[in-house]
Amino acid sequence: MAAGDSVRCPVCFRDFTNEDINGHLDVCLLEGASDGTPSSTVESGPPDAKKCRTGADPVSVPGSSSSSSMADSRSSSSAMFSLFQSNKGKLSAGEQSDGVSGQQKSPTASAFSRGLKRPLRETSETPQSQQPDAGISKAPKEPLLTRALLASNKPLAEALRPNTLEEYFGQNKAVGQQTLIRSLLESQEIPSVILWGPPGCGKTTLAHIIASASKKKGTARFVTLSATSASTSEVREVIKQAQNELRLCKRKTILFIDEIHRFNKSQQDTFLPHVECGTVTLIGATTENPSFQVNAALLSRCRVLVLEKLSVEAMSSILNRAIAMLGIKIRGQDFKNVKDPDQTNGSEPQVYIEQKALDTIAFLCDGDARIGLNSLQLAVQAQMSLQQQRRSPQEVLVTEEHIKEGLQRSHILYDKAGEEHYNCISALHKSMRGSHENASLYWLGRMLEGGEDPLYVARRLVRFASEDVGLADPSALTQAVSAFQACHFIGMPECEVILAQCVIYLARAPKSVEIYKAYNNVKTCLRTHKGPLPSVPLHLRNAPTKLMKQLGYAKGYKYNPAFSAPVEQEYLPEELRGVDFFTWKPSDP
Repeated sequence: MAAGDSVRCPVCFRDFTNEDINGHLDVCLLEGASDGTPSSTVESGPPDAKKCRTGADPVSVPGSSSSSSMADSRSSSSAMFSLFQSNKGKLSAGEQSDGVSGQQKSPTASAFSRGLKRPLRETSETPQSQQPDAGISKAPKEPLLTRALLASNKPLAEALRPNTLEEYFGQNKAVGQQTLIRSLLESQEIPSVILWGPPGCGKTTLAHIIASASKKKGTARFVTLSATSASTSEVREVIKQAQNELRLCKRKTILFIDEIHRFNKSQQDTFLPHVECGTVTLIGATTENPSFQVNAALLSRCRVLVLEKLSVEAMSSILNRAIAMLGIKIRGQDFKNVKDPDQTNGSEPQVYIEQKALDTIAFLCDGDARIGLNSLQLAVQAQMSLQQQRRSPQEVLVTEEHIKEGLQRSHILYDKAGEEHYNCISALHKSMRGSHENASLYWLGRMLEGGEDPLYVARRLVRFASEDVGLADPSALTQAVSAFQACHFIGMPECEVILAQCVIYLARAPKSVEIYKAYNNVKTCLRTHKGPLPSVPLHLRNAPTKLMKQLGYAKGYKYNPAFSAPVEQEYLPEELRGVDFFTWKPSDP
């Protein structure tokens, strides 16, 4: 190949003909992008006729058979590839092959190359010091200094969020070793799921674990939105990007929607066709019952994964992992794998915590990991601040009293407008029906201490007095109505004893559902009647006008007070004569 007909590739520094250079560049650039390195080099210097945009001075490059032919070839390539810039590794290789020393580069070109953005994916040659900060959510090789608690802007529950299923505690029924969901997650065959569970049980954490696995293996793109702030236009934009990603890169998109129940029905309908055809894999998190808050059509396209409230054992595991990562020691126990912060920083004291303090957090946080971890952070922060103010080098000890002072009282999970609201009132009703006064008092206290409206409870007691007590104790209705009026007069917390009195009275009262069943039979009879409803008999009709009397209204009616003996008279329509609604069944003719 003649020197005058060759063009040097700015990526691999090899010579090609004018006809082959464009095809080679397509392949060479794609290979550079696939291995995570920038597919570009710094031009040694364009000819004087075509100045480089960076303002670099022209530099002659030896090593070719003819300087004029090389200038011609470089003038043809410089116009096309003058914007290609290389990283340091590529530039060094180019300089060595061309025989150009580092001092020959112009200062402007050097500044331009230093200002280049890093590639999207870091290569294995990138020094550890240049890696992006991953935060403290990943388990470090050494315990973190507890002083980082005071300097961190993140809550501890967010900072220590696990990235693997091995660090995910408390949901063995949902994502245990032998579960279907676990096997699908490990194989990256992630279905569309709705994560339903109480606050702090690990819904968002599970979504982050899926995201970490997807990013590590490069099998999917992960996008996070919150229904509390995202709009429908933002959702459509994400779906449009997912369509392009699937068409161009053959890569799926996992869309995580936090608090998905905040989207209304029309907003949820936006996902339907795209979840159906597989454009996006939807992961929704909600604390509300999906049966009521998620569209039935969307629910049928997703698998509902129920996450339970964390047990005390699971909370203990989470807290133990947290103190191990933070370098906190348990008083009375020696952990050889935990380094003493005094050895690394003489100004920072060792932080200890009592085992009883950890147990108190596990019991009082009511299965909410977020409350448990943040309570631990609050207690340690407070004690370290006191030690810093006193300027004493003594150790910091977190006791059970410090934890109780931060928590104040047990965190009671109760949502006045959600699933727990209906669960508790149902438990109260059924406990009174079963005459179990202790259980009735417990469920009453659970609702009132959780913030329930006392008038709502009182109205339910009025209903219970007729539905379940009925004629077995007619004064029960009077007691319930009086309790409602008393609650209306004085309110909480004084009315809690009044409600307790009424609950105990109704629980101990004899029960009769005779009225309740009889009226239900009447409703069933009316709703299942075939054809038009029977007319009111003429003798039972009122006749206020002369015309109505002429038509036979009230004719033959026997006025009961006018008779000294019982009056034989029909009061039901002819089609229902002889029917006893206290014993009637829908199958009866």
